[in-house]
Amino acid sequence: MVDLTTKYMGLTLRNPIIIGSSGLTASVAKIIKLEENGAGAVVLKSIFEEEITHEYEKIVAEEASKRYKDEYLDYLDYRIKNENIDNYTRLITETKKAVQIPVIASVNCSSKHEWTNFALPIQDAGADALEVNMFFLPTNFDRTAVETENAYFEIVEKLKQKLKIPIALKISYYFTNLGSTIQKLSASEIKGLVLFNRYYSPDIDIENMTISSTNVFSHPDDLSLSLRWIAIMANRVECDLAASTGIHDGAAVIKQLLAGANAVQVVSAIYNKGPEKIQNMLKDIKKWMVAHNFQNPDEFRGKLSQAKSHNPALYERVQFMKYFTDRENNL
Repeated sequence: MVDLTTKYMGLTLRNPIIIGSSGLTASVAKIIKLEENGAGAVVLKSIFEEEITHEYEKIVAEEASKRYKDEYLDYLDYRIKNENIDNYTRLITETKKAVQIPVIASVNCSSKHEWTNFALPIQDAGADALEVNMFFLPTNFDRTAVETENAYFEIVEKLKQKLKIPIALKISYYFTNLGSTIQKLSASEIKGLVLFNRYYSPDIDIENMTISSTNVFSHPDDLSLSLRWIAIMANRVECDLAASTGIHDGAAVIKQLLAGANAVQVVSAIYNKGPEKIQNMLKDIKKWMVAHNFQNPDEFRGKLSQAKSHNPALYERVQFMKYFTDRENNL
């Protein structure tokens, strides 16, 4: 018998497939459908610090001519934040009543300011864990790399003082020393690291000369970046690892588990194929496990991580030496 039960951040998941933060997890009805189709856990659609800030700034700009006093603006700021938090905590509470799988709340932050006060209401609403999606685009040329990276640790410290539920950080690969930073973050008493964020990517329409977005959904080819770093960091960190981006089928899940991931986050594949895609992925994983005589993921997790590899340099090679040499020899 194949048992896909997985431990992630101390939570028990019936399988390692987590539906990542997105519109897929923005309502109770959608989450019920995900659970019915086999999801092991869900990360709720994020509450965005940036959206709350923009909402406040928009209203202030519209009302600027009225020259309100600072006291009113403070009240406005307080009201907007509380309305957003109330809506989000309501989603948590209603979801927890409706499903049995773990419900992980998500905050998408762009600064280290008072948004950390959101954390306690989220915990009180019943969230099983909190995922903090953090990325500070390094466009502040006056800020050093050390100052930027320290902001992550300051946020973690604030959250640790407020919360008892497990904390995961969803981070980017934009660090001057990524491996060392991941290790240090893992030692900060967080319970999970998600590698990596997926970003809004700008494009340029050359006919209309406007800026637009591109690559909204991930592609299977995007798997390689997180696969490499999951493999490099597995067995070298003090928390669980979850892989994100480019996971579109059961084979991709298996690869990430072999590399050392405790769980994976899937979004684009579900948008493209519907919640039923989860069932297909689980069937493929079970079929592969039966063929290779594995009864549970722990038996093969990390089997092909760099730490256990007979040729660890394969994960560090960054040039296409062999590929282009072979192509040139065939010309």
